[in-house]
Amino acid sequence: METLEQKIKINFIKNGLWLGLILVGFSVLSFYIITMVTKSPIIFVVAPIIFSFALPIIVVLVFCFYGRKKIGGYWTFKQATTGIFIMFCCAYVVQTVGRDVIFARIIEPHMVDKTEKAYLAASAIIRAQPGTNQKQLDANQAEVKKNFDEQKNLTIGMFIQGVLFSIIFIFVLALIFGALFKREVPVYPG
Repeated sequence: METLEQKIKINFIKNGLWLGLILVGFSVLSFYIITMVTKSPIIFVVAPIIFSFALPIIVVLVFCFYGRKKIGGYWTFKQATTGIFIMFCCAYVVQTVGRDVIFARIIEPHMVDKTEKAYLAASAIIRAQPGTNQKQLDANQAEVKKNFDEQKNLTIGMFIQGVLFSIIFIFVLALIFGALFKREVPVYPG
């Protein structure tokens, strides 16, 4: 007979694998929308927000809700945080391998260059609009270009720093979602 902790680990490892695959799909879809489908600056800004923030939050909420339901509907804050942290870590690994290794290195080896080109095209459209602050636009463009150059020249130290930052961020998110989804077994006096 498996314990509640074992059920949580098993179910949330599965949920994490599925979540990671879904996030890879969102990343790939967002990349193609940004680089091939649209030339609109608005879509260039909105697509990553939708595919990197809004839709993943909705998917995470669904996985947390149904994951809690699947283990019996009740878990403590610690159990919720542990399960959700496991799910997020599994999803992070799948997303890193799927997007950053398989997609960005094998399927689309020029992903950063294509994204930068799409950004420059979108900023050229903005630049052509009357009343735009050219000085601010130039400063923003220089900052973004610097960020793209850093992505092209990623060192092992930068990669490790990114992973450590991500793990801390994942833990904080797990604490937040754990607090939202904890549900203690009701205790009746008597």
